[in-house]
Amino acid sequence: MNPRVYALLIFVTTLSMGLAFPVGRISIDYAPPFLTMSLRFVAAGLLMAAFAARRPKPSGAAPWLRIALIGALNSAGVMGCSYYSMKWITSGESAILIFVNPLLVILFGALFMKARYRAAQWAGVALGFAGVFCTMGAHLSMNPGTLISLLGACCFAAASLLVKRWGQGIDTWVLTGYQMLSGGLVLGLLSVLFEHPHANFAGPFVFSLVWLVLINSILQFTGWSFLLQRGDPAKTNAFLFLAPFFGVIGGAVLLGEPLHGYVAAGGAMICAGIFLVNWRAAAPKAVSAAGGA
Repeated sequence: MNPRVYALLIFVTTLSMGLAFPVGRISIDYAPPFLTMSLRFVAAGLLMAAFAARRPKPSGAAPWLRIALIGALNSAGVMGCSYYSMKWITSGESAILIFVNPLLVILFGALFMKARYRAAQWAGVALGFAGVFCTMGAHLSMNPGTLISLLGACCFAAASLLVKRWGQGIDTWVLTGYQMLSGGLVLGLLSVLFEHPHANFAGPFVFSLVWLVLINSILQFTGWSFLLQRGDPAKTNAFLFLAPFFGVIGGAVLLGEPLHGYVAAGGAMICAGIFLVNWRAAAPKAVSAAGGA
């Protein structure tokens, strides 16, 4: 791939990932977070499912249940927790905490999938968690938003591992479209149970919703998939550290959120940790074969 095209796509996709947080923060001033995310993922899922109408579908109940579980973790768990956490923390802090995911993948992979990683990757895990501690002001009193956002990061890591384990036999577009649709339905149920579903379809809400559907749920996925297919996946994934950086900057520019020194320092440490985990990382060697469920 042309290096300039590669760099441009990296910039566009990671910028859109980061901006999803402040743009989404705008939307929850007009509708509760679970409802907002439900509208986003149901709309995006229907569009993706229509696009993938002629692509091969899995047969049997098991693959569809797996898609539903991935959707519950990836779309509902990750973004539901992220946007709900913004009731207590800023969009920039939420972005930093959610993108601890690559560090958690290392931990969960070693604990539950018997994967083995290099010393530099473990150093990245340690540095990343130190960055989380620094981001919280170097104290242990965590508010509900912090805990909810970290729960979203855990859902992100679990979904990533399940996609790696189960996704190979499912068409990528089918998997993406239907997991977004199933996640959107779960979020709709959560909205009915725990919120008073209502929406003010004012201009800012419509703009943010359209942005989240078209840019973050479709265009971003397409660009990132293209990068992973055409480039070195390990090298490409190393650039995920740009997303929380853009999230923090976007929150400051779009929402006027303060840029505390300790948040910037913690974000830099998390980015460095993610960089160590991913940069030129060899594929982990499985100690034992994972059984298919």
